[in-house]
Amino acid sequence: MALIRYDPFRELEEFPSVLRLFHDAVNRILAEPSTLRPWTPACDVKETENEIIVKADVPGVSEKDLEVRLEDGTLTIKGERKFEEEKKGEGYHRIERGYGTFVRCFSVPDTVDPDKIKATYKDGVLTVILPKKEAAKPRTIKVTVE
Repeated sequence: MALIRYDPFRELEEFPSVLRLFHDAVNRILAEPSTLRPWTPACDVKETENEIIVKADVPGVSEKDLEVRLEDGTLTIKGERKFEEEKKGEGYHRIERGYGTFVRCFSVPDTVDPDKIKATYKDGVLTVILPKKEAAKPRTIKVTVE
């Protein structure tokens, strides 16, 4: 009977193949997004002298499925992009767009006038305009010489 010498590093030689299997499994999961996977719309927030403007990309979301709320200094944008049910004789090969509900929250300074906030929706972009209170706008004071 021949003796086989134990090699403690033999298991490490198999590590790349195990890692490759793991990598392939993760790629498969990420390549086939679920319709239940949450999605978050991209948003831009900018401030001008007179207002704060929030723009959110929400293509495919119906106007009636959007809600904009200002409460306790927090602007909340909620919505839902609904999944279109398959029609008879049709089937998806890939589903890459996210569906379901989303919530985005932004802190708003107390310089915003809550009574004048406006929200519009056009071409898949939700625009929320938060005008500043008159007292909050920068004012230039003319200096007079006496």
